[in-house]
Formats: sequence, structure tokens, C-alpha cells
Amino acid sequence: MNDDDLCYLSAADALARFRDRSLSPVELLDAVIRRAGETEPVVNALCMRYFDAAQELARMAERNWLSGNARALEGIPVAIKDEALIAGKVTTNGSLLMQEYVAMETDVLVQRLQAAGAIIHARTATPEFSMAFVTDSRIWGTTRNPWNSGITPGGSSGGAGASLATGSTTLASGSDIAGSIRVPASMNGIVGFKPPYGRVPQNAPYNLDSYSQEGPLARSVEDCRIMQNIIAGPHPRDPASLAPKLEIPAALPDIRGWRIGWSPDLGFQPLENDVRDRTHTALDLFRDAGAEIVEVNLGWSGRHWMKTAMIHYSSIMAAQMRRDFGAPEQREQLTPYIRHFLDISGEVSAANLLAEIDHTNRMYAQLAEVFERCRVLVAPTVATTAIAADFDYSKDRIRIGGKQVDPILGWVLTYPFNTLGRCPVLNIPAGLAANGVPVGLQIIGRSYDDVSVFAAGAAAERAAGGPFLSQRRPPI
Repeated sequence: MNDDDLCYLSAADALARFRDRSLSPVELLDAVIRRAGETEPVVNALCMRYFDAAQELARMAERNWLSGNARALEGIPVAIKDEALIAGKVTTNGSLLMQEYVAMETDVLVQRLQAAGAIIHARTATPEFSMAFVTDSRIWGTTRNPWNSGITPGGSSGGAGASLATGSTTLASGSDIAGSIRVPASMNGIVGFKPPYGRVPQNAPYNLDSYSQEGPLARSVEDCRIMQNIIAGPHPRDPASLAPKLEIPAALPDIRGWRIGWSPDLGFQPLENDVRDRTHTALDLFRDAGAEIVEVNLGWSGRHWMKTAMIHYSSIMAAQMRRDFGAPEQREQLTPYIRHFLDISGEVSAANLLAEIDHTNRMYAQLAEVFERCRVLVAPTVATTAIAADFDYSKDRIRIGGKQVDPILGWVLTYPFNTLGRCPVLNIPAGLAANGVPVGLQIIGRSYDDVSVFAAGAAAERAAGGPFLSQRRPPI
């Protein structure tokens, strides 16, 4: 098996080959490292590399497999987003203000991956403080889409998505407060899962923010399932983490006979024609698996959705930024888009917060009506694939279908399901847009029904003939 094939080997297949001794963790990691050397000069997905330490861990993993002491992810390369804490390692959050911050503790997500034998060989680039859907920062520069280097790979887990698409990691971690797992998954042709609130333990203060979740990114639904089962489950450090742990089964339900709701635009989002066409065509995958597709009208208002989300982001994210980095000399080191976000995020009143809660409840009620008739809901993930790699929402503008949209949230369909944070959401690939960039389809489940979204995603993937990146690869 050549380097290219090894780099795109699934975690499930790699583990099987480690088990039968037809592949060594050392061989897999070496191929991944060589791939990073080939692609990083253009893509710029990996902002920090731990290759020497990783190679030692790979040799230990090889010994564990030979001795019969291998753990669940023994020897699998995993790239960690430059947001999760690793004790003794710098965590910058994509910011000059944190370039010397060394973590004193390790996040639960990382602890669980390490305890399962995963090899953390690199960190993935993020926009500053994960506050953009493009991955561009003053500290790490611009991360580019491996399918089209002029286009963004999405954000904020953009380095994670790009590294999976290039083959410079086997699994990757992400976080999602407005779509930051699903947007990069969509734009890189991979799978990404936003768990429901509380499924994966988090750090304060975002463990008590129902919009926010950490989750897995992978090249297949099965790999996503494997990683999710490692990182999920209650932990004493997070009082909001759910017990008992949900284990997503390997034998997922058959979706034959299911009714699946389809919303082409969530009732308010303009789409580019090729996004609409690719996602509509992808519905045939569910039909081929035996499901019925029903177009639904959610009755949602985009203006209310965006206002509700911005109230929330202002009340937590902007407030935290002002508290921690509010000094004039610190502001000068921030990216223009962060300064712009702080400028437009005013103080949030009690009346604003009440309006957010009222609107969220109305939206849950309208979605519940759909779920009374349909097992899951599917919708496009992004509205356009034509966002430049260095797009800056503080000054650049976006038009979709001839209509100017909000440059922060107006080109994605993800954030409503952060407002409705108890809904699990899985992104799967739906094809390529005219500019060669992948298009994604998000599968939304009822509150805490993770198993159904994985079942629907796995059925669609089988109907497509296998994972997207097993059939085509980016040109870089």
C-alpha cells in the first residue's frame, strides 16, 4: 500500500490492519507525516507539530499491538484543534494574545483520546478565538481548501477539516458553537458530528452554554462513530455532562420505511444553485436506502434566528472577550474581524435574553411538529462554496443568488441547531460544486437521538458506494 492509500485509510481499517499485523502504527504515522510535508506549504492546516513525540508513541503502540495490550484507538493519528488544552503545551486559540499560554491541565476530550491510545501528532489551525467561518489569523496565517486553494476550508475547525481532506491526519477534533464542525466538514468533503448539549464534557464557561459542543471529524461515518464513543460520557469536572454514557452501536438501525423531512433552505436562507442542486440530488441516497423524503415547511424566520443567535453570542463570547482582553494595547493585537465583532456586540439586556429564550422555545415547538411526522430532518449545511480563503467579515461582503447576506452568519444553515442545542447534527458529503469544493448535507435529529442521525448518515454513505474521500481526492 503506497503513502497516498495509507494517508486516506480509515481509522476502522487501520485498527483492523494493526490487529492482523499487516500494518504497523509506525508505518501509518510516517505516511501521515510525509503527507503533511507535501501538502502543508499550500494548505497550512497544522499549526503545531509534535512529530518526534508522536513517533515514539507509534513505536509504543506497535509494541502494544504485538503484546496484546492495544487500546481502542491504539496508534491512530489524531489532530487536535488549537483550542483544546493539553498540559504543558501551548494553546493559542489562533490569537497573538495567547501565543505564550501554556496549559496547566488537559481537556477531558484529549484525556480520553490519549487514554484510548490515540497519537496526538499535531494541532490544527483555527481563526482567532474560533470566531469565524474561515480559518485565517494573524498568528497562523491563512488555511486553504485542499479542493480549491483560493477558497476557505471553513471554520472554525478549518484546519481539522483540511487536514483530513489532505490525509495529514486520520481523525481530528473540533468544536461547534455556530457550525464550526459542520461547516469545515461540508467544505472539505468529510463527516462531522455536532453532539447534543452535554454529550461531551467541556470546560467552563462553555460547558454551561447549550449552543457549544466539542465533537469528532472524520472521513467516514463509522470513524466518526468510533471517535464519538471515545469522547462521550459524563465527567465530574462538567456538571452538565450527561449520564449514563450513550454508546452508538456498530449495528445501526435500518432506515427502510423511515420518513425523512427535507428543507432545502430552512425557510429563509438563499442558496447558490449548485448547492441546492447537489443537496437535492443527494436525497436519492436516502431513497435508495428505503426511506421516504417529505419536503417540510418549518415556518422559521431568518431575521429572528440571526437576532437570537447574536444576542446569545454577545452575552457570552463578546462579554468574555471584553473581560479578558479589553485593554487598549490588547485590542490592537486582535484581528480586524474580532474587533468588528466586539464593536457590533453591544451589552445584552434582560429583555434581550428573555426574547432569546422565547424565540428558542417557539422554534423548538415548530421543529417538534416536523419530528412528529419525520424521524430526522435534512438540509444543506452551507449556502455557498465561493468564500475566499482570506475572507474578512469586518470589511468583505457576500452575495448569494444576487442577494447580499450577513457576512458573519448569512451563508450557513448551521447556527439554528446550536440555538436548538439538544439536537444532534451530522454532516455528510453531498457532491462537488462547480468550483470543485464539496457541498455538505446536515442530518438533524430529535433531542438526544444521536443514533438516528448516525443511522441515516451511514445508510446514505453505503448508498453512495462508500465514504466520499474513498472515491475521489482533492487535487492538491
